[in-house]
Amino acid sequence: MSIAVKRVYEPAAATDGYRVLIDRLWPRGLKKDAVPLDLWAKELAPSTALRRWFGHDPALWDGFRHRYASELDKLAEHWQPLAQRASRHKLTLLYGARDEEHNNAVALKAYLENWLRSHGPR
Repeated sequence: MSIAVKRVYEPAAATDGYRVLIDRLWPRGLKKDAVPLDLWAKELAPSTALRRWFGHDPALWDGFRHRYASELDKLAEHWQPLAQRASRHKLTLLYGARDEEHNNAVALKAYLENWLRSHGPR
């Protein structure tokens, strides 16, 4: 299992593997054709209401993770292919937030890794 998290503003690397942007909004200041990625998975980003509620406030991180996990529970058809890919190949989740510890990519990585530990590759 190999899942990495990387800020979309960082240069792409050959070691990134399959690159997936998981933000609902396109990152500011970047042209779409200038970002090497394999998939823009908007549907896996937190809902607008959850994103606004969280506001990248570290004090709300635990609540954000639990609420985001509840949203992801209903989106298995979108994240399971990524989990399956990560069980065999390198997967890099891209995000645009400035906070490297409290963002949706970190939460999604933990969610996918937890699912893979429980269910294994299919």
